[in-house]
Amino acid sequence: MKQAAKLLGALVILAPLTVHGQDSRAPIEPIPQIAVIGRGEVKVSPDRATLQISVQTRATSAAAAATENANKQQSVIAALRTLGLGGDQLSTINYNVYPEQRYEQGKEPVIVAYNVTNTILVDLRQLSQVGPVIDAALSHGANMITSLQFYASNTETARRSAITTAIEKARADAEAAARAAHGSLGTLLAIDIGPYSPPPPRPMMMMARAAGGMAQADTPINPGAETLSVEVSTRWRFIPGQ
Repeated sequence: MKQAAKLLGALVILAPLTVHGQDSRAPIEPIPQIAVIGRGEVKVSPDRATLQISVQTRATSAAAAATENANKQQSVIAALRTLGLGGDQLSTINYNVYPEQRYEQGKEPVIVAYNVTNTILVDLRQLSQVGPVIDAALSHGANMITSLQFYASNTETARRSAITTAIEKARADAEAAARAAHGSLGTLLAIDIGPYSPPPPRPMMMMARAAGGMAQADTPINPGAETLSVEVSTRWRFIPGQ
């Protein structure tokens, strides 16, 4: 009974007041507004990197190719561990075995060899390790570096700075629009912060180095700076001129 009374009270409050069958509420005048989208961008310096390192082997049998691949990949991982990388920084992301076939017209395909590829993902928490890791991997049996990606581990400060820049640009554009319309800019009515766009991955391809005892120069790495961007949608009150 109490619930019914509460419901009835809510309905009464929400029901429009009428006098002689007419709605007594005055029409609400629309608020003149200016809608502007601002974009803020901030340069971010990467402090982390990920590498995809592959060992590819070829032999006349799948077993032989797999055995050779396992030995080389174990050597690569051991070399990386000596650089201080932990087990949580090394993970297998791909293992592939496929036959290499020879085709001749009018004959069935003939398998001439088997190729095995084992790829590990290396997560580096210090950019100074990128060059030594590449050199160590290639020196111990790896023959493909299929990607190198730099990224920033903490982008919150940069994101907030980009939001501030985006709102400042939106206000400047709104003020310019208000002046052009012979009025002035009023208060901020609404703001919508869109998702930020992190710096895109930067892929890098490398060729295998020739095996041998020749001394090789250290691999130079320069991560540079990336751009983080944020879009902000704003609505402002427009005060028409007299």
